[in-house]
Amino acid sequence: MGDHGKAKRGIPPKADFNAWYPAIVEIAELVDKRYPIKGMDVWRPYGLKAMKCIDALTHAEMEATGHEEVRFPLLIPGDLLEKENRLVARLKAARQAGVAPSEMRFDEGDAGFTKEVYWVKHAGENELDVPMFLRPTSETAMYTLFALWVRSHADLPLKTYQIVNTFRYETKQTRSFIRVREIHFFEAHTAHADEDGATRQIEEDLEIVNRLMEAMCLPVLISKRPVWDTFPGAWYTIAIDVLMSNGRTLQVASVHHYRDQWAQEFDLTYETTDGEQKFCHQTTYGMSERLLGSVVGTHGDDNGLIFPPSIAPIQVVIIPIAAHASEVIAETVSGIEVALKGAGYRTKVDDRDLRPGQKYWDWEIKGVPLRLEIGPRDVEQGVALAARRTGGKTPISLGDIVEGVNAQLAEVHDALSEHTATFRSNSVRTLESLDSPVEDGIFYEIAFCGSDADAEVLEKTTGLTILGDSLTGFDTEQPCIMTGQMTTRRQHLARMY
Repeated sequence: MGDHGKAKRGIPPKADFNAWYPAIVEIAELVDKRYPIKGMDVWRPYGLKAMKCIDALTHAEMEATGHEEVRFPLLIPGDLLEKENRLVARLKAARQAGVAPSEMRFDEGDAGFTKEVYWVKHAGENELDVPMFLRPTSETAMYTLFALWVRSHADLPLKTYQIVNTFRYETKQTRSFIRVREIHFFEAHTAHADEDGATRQIEEDLEIVNRLMEAMCLPVLISKRPVWDTFPGAWYTIAIDVLMSNGRTLQVASVHHYRDQWAQEFDLTYETTDGEQKFCHQTTYGMSERLLGSVVGTHGDDNGLIFPPSIAPIQVVIIPIAAHASEVIAETVSGIEVALKGAGYRTKVDDRDLRPGQKYWDWEIKGVPLRLEIGPRDVEQGVALAARRTGGKTPISLGDIVEGVNAQLAEVHDALSEHTATFRSNSVRTLESLDSPVEDGIFYEIAFCGSDADAEVLEKTTGLTILGDSLTGFDTEQPCIMTGQMTTRRQHLARMY
């Protein structure tokens, strides 16, 4: 009966991830992909609520760390893209030549974001003197104003963030939340008096990342990207990759340390206590709707989604059983709803005229962490039957319903954390040598201190991509997989989205 019901809902098995993922995001009513622009999905109420729950965690972290929210325009004048491209081209050339950027001269601009942006060239019937583009990210727009906002050391650190939509012309195959053309995007931009201040900001960002990943029970690798995979505008990039259940990594966040490279281009200076003018040092920290995609892909199963309680659009669904048989049931359900909502839980009563089994399946598909069933016998016994989406049922006392629900949701969180920790430890293995076979669905750990050329051979031989230096190296020196030299540098290889 149960299997038949699930089959009717058309959910492919999760083992077939490429079929399961696009099916479940629509069946669970997160998005509707039928909008007539490829890569621009419509957020349905349930999906938007889930994203807003993730945003709420982010907002709380930003407020707690002294960041202030801003909102910059969507349109950026085209000459600022040229300015960014000049900077990026110079930094890229300097990096390749192994010299300081200040020593570089150049005439040809790097393409930068040019091939990825959407252009606006007309306003009504008038051709614009300076064409504009839809923001792919906001460095150029924000730093133009930062140079006006920052005057003295008293204005620093400047810590801002915004949650906006960004646009990139994605040419690869699109996939909801994972690869889209209109991106729900979080970006924090900061300016500091010196390199140390910016470095401390990066450390704070990584603490925030760890708290967010823990709240969403996501298994991650955090790596300092190799030079060739670092944004040319950054001194270094640290990326956060979720280990997806299909054996690929999905980059969900990154932090960049810019030193004073952008400040020089945008004349972002401040006056020191000695009256000297100095360039600011800057950082950015970005995350996107890929966070929701990683939650779907990490925690979902053959029966649907499983939301971690921290970001579940509905944390508790209450199902009245045989409510027609007794008025007491409706009164009891109403009392529980008031108590749970009063305690801050996102709660819904499902009083639709459907069989209980149908309701169970619906909320299972949508990944609600906790279901409370209340029938005549439960009311008599003074309990509600709590069914966890991660498995298991427990009667909880109606007299201590808030404490009981709190404990049950904590169990769901712990079960998801345990599951992802087990998945991570089972899926990350050591690659001993280039002759070792590479298995599908496995992420590899290696000791590696070789050159770019060594890295290219390594990637070609394994068919995997180097994620970069893990922030935690080996405790003792190991022989590098390519050179045999002893090193404590721990790196990871994976198939990336």
